[in-house]
Formats: sequence, structure tokens, C-alpha cells
Amino acid sequence: MSVASHQIGETFQPLGVFAKPNFLALTDPEQSQFQTIAQEITHQAGAVIFSEGDPASGIYLVCSGQVKLTTASADHHRMILKIAQRGDLLGLSAMLNDIPYEVSAQTLVQSTFKYVARQFFLDFIRNSVNAGYATALALAKEHHEVFLGARRLALSPSATARIAHVLIEFLHSAGTESSSHVFPLVLTHAELASLAGTSRETVTRMLNQFEREGIISRHDSTVTVMQPAQLEQLAG
Repeated sequence: MSVASHQIGETFQPLGVFAKPNFLALTDPEQSQFQTIAQEITHQAGAVIFSEGDPASGIYLVCSGQVKLTTASADHHRMILKIAQRGDLLGLSAMLNDIPYEVSAQTLVQSTFKYVARQFFLDFIRNSVNAGYATALALAKEHHEVFLGARRLALSPSATARIAHVLIEFLHSAGTESSSHVFPLVLTHAELASLAGTSRETVTRMLNQFEREGIISRHDSTVTVMQPAQLEQLAG
């Protein structure tokens, strides 16, 4: 299987600074090329896509669903780093650096992926300007998210601020219209605690407090932010 060449001198249609940095925004010819090298995979909720330390055999483009990315300490304490959404590339940094996967990836809900083996993906981004640009944007987005996560854990003044910050990140990542302020939340309180660097009991207490104060409302697995400005203020 080979990838058609896309030379620098040919027409270049950049994705744009404000485009969401993912491979779902590629131009039609490059989407066709991508489809020839990608294998579609669907996993049910709770499936492990890859584990920390596995050989980075390729990348997984999230087409639908949500994926929990975690890392573990030597004593097997596990921490959630991110909830990957549609358009995210999983395993990109490890694959480009030719090192084992740095995190474990597990589906939270039924999820669909496009898997591309390492050599096919490397050939693709070498021969496609837009694909290389999308890869650079994806890496920049990944770096920014790592920075935000580190800042949230290290500099947020309180557990309340960290939990509020996590809720805001979920709201932004859901891509909802500013007038709705609704997002799905499929994490358990223990998983939210892992993201916020606090205890499950604290998460339960703070979510109940946010609801009593009218900052959020909850129905089943859906959260509505009733007072976004107040939540932003709590996040600092």
C-alpha cells in the first residue's frame, strides 16, 4: 500500500490558525489518501486501546466517543491526564519519537477510531503538506493541554478551583454553543478526582455545593453550567 505524493509546489490549502487541529479537517484529496491507509475500529465502553509501555505501532484518530488517557506510578497509582474527544490523535508523540506509548488509553463510551500503522502515517505526512501541518497543530494542541493540566494541578489554589477548572475544560471541549452551556459527563466521581488531583469525597461535596448554589445543574450524565462567569471565577 502506498500514499500518493503531494509536492510542495502543488496547491496548498492550509487549515488555518483557527481551524480545529485534527485530521477530520483535511482537504478532500488528502482525506481520500488517509482512508486508503486507515483501518476503522470500533470498541465498546471500557476497552483498552493500548497500554503504557506498549510499542507505539501507530496512531488512533478518534472519530466518535470519549477516551480516558492515564499514566501509572511505580506503585500502580493511576492518574487521568486527559479525556480525548472526536478529532484527537492518540499515540502521536510516542509514535513520532519511536518510543513506547507514554500513556494508557481506555474508552469511556462506545468509540470509533481510524488506526494508521506507523510507517504508513510517516509516509503520509512526508508527502502531504496539509497532513504535516495538521500533525504540527495536533502536537501543539497536545503540548498546550499538558501545560494546562500541569498548571491546574500545581498552581490552582484549592480543590474547588481545580474541580471548577475541570468542568470548564469539559464545557470547552464539548464544543457547545455559548448559549447552551451543556456537556456530557460520563466520568465517575473518583475519575473526576483523579483529573482534579483531589479525593472522591471532595468532588462529591463540591459538585453538590455547586448545584445548591445554582452554578450547575445535573440530569443523568449531563451537566448544565447555569452560571459560567461564577464557575470561571471559582477556577481562578
